[in-house]
Amino acid sequence: MDKEKIIIKETIDGVPVEETSAASSRKTSAPKSRAPKSLRKADPFIWGIYILLLIISIVELFSASSSEVTSSNVYDPLIRHAIFLAIGLVLVIALQNTHFGYFSRFALFFAFISFVLLAISTFFGAEINGAQRAIKIAGFTIQPPEIVKLAVVVLLATILGRNQRPGGVATHAVIYVAVVVIAFAGMLWVNGLTNTILLMGVSISMFLIGGIQMKKLGMVLAVYAVCGGLLVAVKYMTPKSTEFDQASEGVEMVQASGGTGRQETHIQRIMRFIRGVDPTDPIDDMNRQVVFANMAQANGGLLGQGPGNSRENARLPLAFSDYIYSIIIEDTGFLGGIALMILYLFLLGRAGRIAWKCNRAFPAFLIMGCAVLIVFQALVHMAIVTGVFPVSGQPLPFISKGGTSIIVMSMAIGIMLSVSRYATTDADRKANKEELAQLPEDMRAANISSINQ
Repeated sequence: MDKEKIIIKETIDGVPVEETSAASSRKTSAPKSRAPKSLRKADPFIWGIYILLLIISIVELFSASSSEVTSSNVYDPLIRHAIFLAIGLVLVIALQNTHFGYFSRFALFFAFISFVLLAISTFFGAEINGAQRAIKIAGFTIQPPEIVKLAVVVLLATILGRNQRPGGVATHAVIYVAVVVIAFAGMLWVNGLTNTILLMGVSISMFLIGGIQMKKLGMVLAVYAVCGGLLVAVKYMTPKSTEFDQASEGVEMVQASGGTGRQETHIQRIMRFIRGVDPTDPIDDMNRQVVFANMAQANGGLLGQGPGNSRENARLPLAFSDYIYSIIIEDTGFLGGIALMILYLFLLGRAGRIAWKCNRAFPAFLIMGCAVLIVFQALVHMAIVTGVFPVSGQPLPFISKGGTSIIVMSMAIGIMLSVSRYATTDADRKANKEELAQLPEDMRAANISSINQ
């Protein structure tokens, strides 16, 4: 029997599900423009979380931006931030009204454009906060690393959704995903160790969602570890990188002649993280962020000082972006900080609930990939601010100042709402037939979690 012509048919509560073979997957058909008649409303819980985050963003950004306030217009930072939030809201509404099947059609193009922008920013970009990772166009600043995160998630969801099998993820799809992640991670590594780790973490999570076999997952982790080790060797252990002097109070880095890149900054941060900051240490440019972030959190106590009553916002560098969580804790206390973390985790839980019920693999990968991206980034930001991770620039989704981050994360929410609105989650034959009409032939693989229900 010719295996290339086999079409696997399964049943979910009496609903036929087609999974095409490798030969048929090459013949993709574009989604039709007709919208399903059995259209549901977008998930109200995701909408509620998004609106709450916008409210928190406006309040806390104003509280944290005192260092940016000018005598001419005290509301200028808030107005700029609100404009980006409004643009993000428009994108959310537009994307929730777009069938999720269309995202797979442009996944490769989106990833290619983001890779080109990332390369431009890496080699020719503008330097911001010591890192060459931005592109300035007509007065606007674009951060390609933020765009790359969502582009990779959509591309991985497309690859995995196209190659989902009853036994897990096809081997060649695992290879494709690993190659994509390593290629983008190699570019991100130049200026963003945290973004590299975040990208790898998201990909591993998506593998697990697809029911990847443990043997394949172990191979992926081994490949990631080897490639990461090679990047470290090239960047930090070459003769032109750095030298170290043993100082009386710890390890102090001294830049060698010919040193390149940001390896000095990275190594300093890791060494300071390992040594820690003693309360008796003098405050300097190296530990200023950590010291004032800790002061802000200590000042917050259990219930906080109240929104707008932050004491450290004028002294803490980047209080409105990379360290805004410390201002949130100062304003709302330990309980407020925990509540915000739970809000993000609830978003992940809600996405997981929807993904579990999806009949098709692609929408399940898509909604979970976007949710994991948002929540992982939020948790990484919180870990950095609270001292669990070394210092690194990572915005808090929807709350930190930063136009590119707000727009990209808003697009992720819009994609999640699209899945919640259009993906079938029951055995309604009519609804399933309409969904199949919207998806290319090679994106109709069954969701393994739905099969096992």
